[in-house]
Amino acid sequence: MKKIVLTGFRGTGKTSVGRILAERLQVPFFDTDTLIERRAGMPIPEIFRRHGEAAFRALEREVIASLRDAEGVISTGGGAVLDPANVADLRWHGTVFLLSAEPGVIYERIAGSDRPGLTDLPPAEEVQTLLARRREAYLGAADACIDTGSRTPGEVADLVLRGAGISPDDAHERDTLLERFGLSALGEMLDRDPGLRVCAIAGNPCAHSRSPLLYNRLFAHFGMHYHYTRFEWPDVETIIRLASLLPTKGLSVTIPFKTDVMRYIDEVDDHAAAIGAVNTVVRCGGRTYGHNTDWLGVRAPLAHRRGARAVVLGAGGAAAAAVYALISLDMDVLVLARRPDTARRLAERFGCRWGGLDEFKGVDVDVVVHATPVGMEPDTRSLLAPRDLEPGTTVFDLVYTPPETPLIRAAKEAGCATIPGTEMFVHQAVEQFRLITGIAVTPALVREMLL
Repeated sequence: MKKIVLTGFRGTGKTSVGRILAERLQVPFFDTDTLIERRAGMPIPEIFRRHGEAAFRALEREVIASLRDAEGVISTGGGAVLDPANVADLRWHGTVFLLSAEPGVIYERIAGSDRPGLTDLPPAEEVQTLLARRREAYLGAADACIDTGSRTPGEVADLVLRGAGISPDDAHERDTLLERFGLSALGEMLDRDPGLRVCAIAGNPCAHSRSPLLYNRLFAHFGMHYHYTRFEWPDVETIIRLASLLPTKGLSVTIPFKTDVMRYIDEVDDHAAAIGAVNTVVRCGGRTYGHNTDWLGVRAPLAHRRGARAVVLGAGGAAAAAVYALISLDMDVLVLARRPDTARRLAERFGCRWGGLDEFKGVDVDVVVHATPVGMEPDTRSLLAPRDLEPGTTVFDLVYTPPETPLIRAAKEAGCATIPGTEMFVHQAVEQFRLITGIAVTPALVREMLL
């Protein structure tokens, strides 16, 4: 490992573990808090008292940027990874370990410190609050997570150097599943390079997905030692089992598993729970965390149509994300599906109107969001014809293969404003990449990587 980075809350052992690792590896040790104090010419509590947290964070950003190409062990401050720019610098040709502990353990370890509080809360409550607030950033920025609560610094250092490892029985099961999935080469890659991390698109089918192209280019762009592949299989339980046998950091979940996958996830965030679908799984420390970024992929391109009258075609996981997004933009939403009963169930969850697809004609609508697989290659159908659409309507087709779907062609012929599914893919990918890696990317960079 060229660069080992230790992140986590105060009191999780970053400095102690970092010094042991540096000594064992005979490499330099960098403590970002110490470097900040040297640069400022005063201790951190004094920086906070004189100049405030913003000044401290600016110094922290400068110090971490200076370590981008460093070789050695880096121990970071507790809030360093809240800044995605810091994460990008720390991840550059480095391996990031999140050191964690229970709030009570942390509180006992840091009691009596002269570091100022970051909130007005009592110390024990502040620890719990900040841990919850930072968890998403901590998990995203990490390649691996180690609980230090009941371990000595030396034992934690052993785990960092040893890596996750895999038992002979698990290795046999892993290789058997990889062979079934047609991914034997991935097992060979991991045997040659145990430090490699894995991400994948999970679906059936998912051969059409552009996620492997996008992610592998982004990983190379940010100097990350990751490989993105496809887990295409008829049942999601087997996919999740395979992911658990690999050094998997994240999954992009697509049809037909966005709802079923929730049964196998340890924690689901509020947005995904409300939508009833997960399209992003983050894995760290043996636990899985479910999110939904599809709704943001729908919301961002339609933000300028706030308050519009909208129709969502479909009633599956993508449709649920679309309804959730449109409601967040104060739109009046009508859900239409081939089976009216499925439209009703979705609509009633969000307090919307509903009906069958045949009820589209005659509807006065400003925005149409198509959220079914119809029109996805090799399908050449469209649920709507040019005569069904009015000029000036905005038509957003969530299907992105091909880039111009039959529905988008029909909408253009009718004089509608169109939004291709690639825009949903781009905007949801921006958020998904942040959740999985802790790095912020722009829609422009994602588009560039897709060319």
